[in-house]
This record gives sequence, structure tokens and C-alpha cells, in this order.
Amino acid sequence: MLATDRPAGSIPSAAPRSPRRTLFRSAFITAMFIAPAVVVRSIGLHPDPVVALLVFGAAVVSASFLLAWAAEAAQIDVSGGLAIAALALVAVLPEYAVDLYYAFVSGHNPEYTQYAAANMTGSNRLLMGLGWPVVVLASVVAARRVGAGKTAGLTLEPANRVELGFLLIAGLAAFAIPVGGEIHLAMGLALLAWFGFYLYKVSHGDVEEPDLVGTAAALGELSDRTRRIIVVSLFALSGTVILLCAKPFADNLVAAGTELGIDRFLLVQWLAPLASEAPEFIIATIFATRGKGTAAIATLISSKVNQWTLLIGSLPVAHLLGGGGFSLELDSRQVEEVLLTASQTLMGVAVILALRFGRAAAWTLLGLFIVQFPLTSTPERLTLCGVYAVIAVGALIVNRRYLIATLKAPFLGTAVRHAGYPHHPAEEAALPT
Repeated sequence: MLATDRPAGSIPSAAPRSPRRTLFRSAFITAMFIAPAVVVRSIGLHPDPVVALLVFGAAVVSASFLLAWAAEAAQIDVSGGLAIAALALVAVLPEYAVDLYYAFVSGHNPEYTQYAAANMTGSNRLLMGLGWPVVVLASVVAARRVGAGKTAGLTLEPANRVELGFLLIAGLAAFAIPVGGEIHLAMGLALLAWFGFYLYKVSHGDVEEPDLVGTAAALGELSDRTRRIIVVSLFALSGTVILLCAKPFADNLVAAGTELGIDRFLLVQWLAPLASEAPEFIIATIFATRGKGTAAIATLISSKVNQWTLLIGSLPVAHLLGGGGFSLELDSRQVEEVLLTASQTLMGVAVILALRFGRAAAWTLLGLFIVQFPLTSTPERLTLCGVYAVIAVGALIVNRRYLIATLKAPFLGTAVRHAGYPHHPAEEAALPT
């Protein structure tokens, strides 16, 4: 999720030398990937599933970049909690369009339930198992490159405890899903309410001075009127492309798996989230390599809160609207995947309760993320869940003095509105050993 708070009238501090050239280049590249999908969809062509997957997948990724740039640049003109919340909801469209489509179809076609669960668990595990550690490790490398010496990782800000509290409480509550074997509408509404409370806290929190880069910075250099017109147009264009391509992308993802002989569950679980989250990962990594890893990881933590509340909470609602019952029933494979995701979430929060994200924790998250792929049997997955749980319990014991403060933080703490990737001096990003 790209958060959306930037003081009105604020000027980006990382402007490109030739903003119009940057904008034209970005527009040309994204248009090259979007145009084929729009043409295919508009005239009703039905290419081979693999070809269609590539065409519509490229369009979704390109539209995600457009949406990310627009959301970043919009922070110059947007203020107020309601506007922030609206932009936040728009910015998550690429990540959720495919999953909500699967959940909606599962209401009248039970076969699609597995795909809704696959996409949800994949996006969550990808963010925490790959996104988080890569940002930390990239920050460590960047700190060494500028002569900071040996570094132990990143340190978070006290205000980030609010997000950790939201994620910890939601993560603990979500264990009810694998226990009950379903995502009930009541659980969904509770998670949506928790997300609404999170938006309220964020919209009333302290504001950090953000820093735009690349295409977003080029947009920020335009005159107010021109920038606002282009930003609104980008929102409209990217939203239209995503809505236009979400269904064929999702359907052809399943069809391509059948044609290629690849497990469709795994294809939906990893390829779709990777396509929709690629822009956010790339932007976060760029900021980490520029010495702003603390801000980048804080934004990815915010994204995880979003996924673990808004995304999961929306699934039973979409299922009901699609003609299903009041709960999204999960089979044994899906229960294992949700349990694995919940265990990873608990571990990820537990290891950074002290607001320190060390290299060891990053390598552990990344290693366990990689290890999961060759595991195919139920005993193997449950063993991995146990490993996550043991590490989580150990980390909770080590960081026990921070546990109560973290649980209280959503109610008593002050959040920070992560407007894209705020500026933090490079020397504050890394922890000395």
C-alpha cells in the first residue's frame, strides 16, 4: 500500500533534472505495455492463455506503476483524513482487484475459493518474507557503501509501534481462521473495522516530510494546475486499466497453469501478487539503497497492516456478493496456507518489537520464505509453521518488555502518516553493530 499524506503545497526535495523528459519516457514505456491489453480486451480477442497472461499481466504491472506515481505526487495537494483514506484505498487497487475477483466468483463457483485463499496468502507472505528483508539488507549494503562501517540493521521510529500493534492484534485474531476452517463474514467485518480504525489513527497522526523520486518527483515539478490534471488522469487511466484487465488476467492465470502443467494454486499464489506488488517493492528498494531504509521498511509495515486487515476482511464480503454464504469455506490445503501465513506474521512482528530490524532477522525471514517452496506435504508445511512459531515465541520472550506497549499502541500511541517514502538522513537508517 502506498500511503497518502503529504502537506498541501509541499515541494519534493528530489526533483529530476529534466522532469518533462522523465514523464515522456515513463509514459511511452507504460503505454507500450498497456496498449496491447486494451486492444485485445476492447475488440474481444481470445489469444492463447499463456500469451493472454503475459499481455494482461504486463498491463496490470504498468498500471500499478502509474497508480504509484499518481499516489505519490497527489500528496502535494491532498490534506485531511478523508482524502488520505480515499487515496489509500485507491492505491491498493492493483493488489486486491484480482483477489476480490476470485472471492466474488467463488460465491457461485466453489472451485475459485482456493484461488482467493492462494492470492491472499501469497501476497502477505511475499511482502513479509521477501519485501521486508530485501529492504533491510539493501539498507545495510547502502550504509557500508557510504562508509558507515559494519551495520546491524535498521532502527524504526517510536511511532512505528502503532502499526506493529495493529498488525500484532490482527495477526493474533486471524489464527481463528485456520482453527475454524473458514473466513466468516463476522471476522471479515471485524478486520475491516480494525482497518478503519487504523486509517483514523493514521489520518490523525504526525506528518512526516516526504521525498519524491523519479517520475513522481517529475510530476511534482509541474505547475499546480498541470500536475493536478495529470494526476487525476493517471488515477482514472490506471484504475480503468486495472479493472479492465483484472478478470482476464485472473482467468488466464488459471488457464495458463492448466496448459503449462503447473499447479494453478501456486501460480495464483505467487505470480499475481508479484505482478501487482512489483512497483511498491522496486520503489522501496530504491529508497533503501539511497540510505532511507527506515522510511521504506516503515511503509512496507504499513502495507502489511493493510493486507492483513483490508484484504482478508474484504474476501468474505466479495464472496457473499458473488452469491455465496456468510463464510468462505477453506479446505485442508488452504487452512495450512493461512496457518503458515499467520505464523509468519506473528514471527515478523515479534522479532522487531524492540523497533530494531537486524540483519539476522532479515536473513531468517528470507531464508524461511525460500525454504517453503520445495515443501509440498502437510507434515512439511506444519513443521515450517512450527519453526515460525518457535522463533516467534522466543522473540516475544526476548522482547517481552515491549509487548504490552505494542498492544496498547493502537489505542494510546500516535501514528505517523507514511506519505510514500519520507526523508530520513542516511546516517539514521542503519544501526551500528
